[in-house]
Amino acid sequence: MRSLGQNPTEAELQDMINEVDADGNGTVDFPEFLTMMARKMKDTDSEEEIRDAFCVFDKDGNGYISATELHHVMTNLGENLTDDELVQMMTAK
Repeated sequence: MRSLGQNPTEAELQDMINEVDADGNGTVDFPEFLTMMARKMKDTDSEEEIRDAFCVFDKDGNGYISATELHHVMTNLGENLTDDELVQMMTAK
């Protein structure tokens, strides 16, 4: 998200995930990610830019952002989340 100029706090990120995890499976798929980014961003960027940002999170390219992938990206961005925080982020409704 930071690559798109967005710097949400941990709480904001959690709220965003909660709002878009429509199927409640604890992961954010690409359509859910698009919804989340559209709600967060003031200016509309191209779908290609948003897809590129999604791919930063979706390391294995399966179309979903897993807790492991989210943890990896957040750690690289300097956000050291505990396992409990990650579980809460991915499963909270």
